[in-house]
Amino acid sequence: MNSILIVNAGSSSLKCSIFDEDGGDIRQHFRVKVANLSGPARLEIYDHSEKIDGILVDKLDLSAEELDVAHSQAHHQALSVVMAWLDRNTRFKITQVGHRIVHGGDYYSEPVVITPDVMDNLAKLIPLAPLHQPYNLKLVEVCQDLLPGLPQVACFDTAFHSSIPDVARNFAIPQALTREGVRRYGFHGLSYQYIHNKLMELDSELAQGRMVVAHLGAGASMCAIDRGESIASSMGFTALDGLPMGSRCGQIDPGVLLYLMREHKMDADAIETLLYKKSGWLGVSGLSSDMLTLHKGGTPHAQEAIDMFVYRIARETGSLVASMGGLDSFVFTGGVGENDAEIRAQVAHQNEWLGMKLDPERNSANEYLISADDSKVKVFAIPTNEELMIARHTSRLLR
Repeated sequence: MNSILIVNAGSSSLKCSIFDEDGGDIRQHFRVKVANLSGPARLEIYDHSEKIDGILVDKLDLSAEELDVAHSQAHHQALSVVMAWLDRNTRFKITQVGHRIVHGGDYYSEPVVITPDVMDNLAKLIPLAPLHQPYNLKLVEVCQDLLPGLPQVACFDTAFHSSIPDVARNFAIPQALTREGVRRYGFHGLSYQYIHNKLMELDSELAQGRMVVAHLGAGASMCAIDRGESIASSMGFTALDGLPMGSRCGQIDPGVLLYLMREHKMDADAIETLLYKKSGWLGVSGLSSDMLTLHKGGTPHAQEAIDMFVYRIARETGSLVASMGGLDSFVFTGGVGENDAEIRAQVAHQNEWLGMKLDPERNSANEYLISADDSKVKVFAIPTNEELMIARHTSRLLR
């Protein structure tokens, strides 16, 4: 059966999905997750044919030697293992490949078929996303090696935010730097596009109104969507800005960076490591970058990290609502947003001034609609599916 391979690469992880077209619709069959590509890694394969959230059908342990970590071949080796498993255990024949690419810059506001010129343009954006873009592009090259001749499509996390007006996306810096590309881009765009499409299915009239979507996880951001278009995002020039995340700092006064340089003699690499890998929930709690671990931690600093996260979500909500002049719906998504009823309840409580009120039973049950009947703002908890969004784009572009 002809199928679409979706590849979603992180700096130390790999996610893949297999889709096919069924009667004009896109249907997911398998999903693969590989964590800790620095080794040892655990590869897990889920079958989605019968159950929407998948059934674990196989798992493999991969050593650092098998991943050839020493020669920076982990992504290549992990994808090779995935391809070999599919060949042995399924009847699917991959005919096209879709990729999540974090940054499209000002080059691309829509998905594109990957060509050498496209790859050259995307490589120029590596300085804007140094911890994500190189791995995205590496997997394109790996697919060219393992699946020679197959068409590949790039889908961008920044593309959905191309509608943000200049007054919201530009910094108050000299115009020469703005023209150079130093501005707010916003990320998680594929997730926001999927959520808006899903809300269109659930309530098309509401989806054409003013909505805030909170993509909450170890990487977290929020977006104001008005009549289907991104108006403002909590993330900016990089994926560091906005909410405090698993190990990323979120919003920080630039003066802090100057202080670190002058008083602590930290260079760019040291600051990058601090802000991306040692801050956020991990830095505040001193315990973990995992929200479930923080809930179980029971320490004052673990609770401080949770409280700070909730506070920033509520504060960012006010900013995004102001950008649209009101709010009709609010959607929680992402690993924390979809599954953490306690965080959702705390956020809704702080947003009561907006008329947001949850139904405790609906919230605890993780239903789609979790707001109370008398809530002025409709509140949803909707699982996101970036891979399905990429598959739809890939199929449409190559049809």
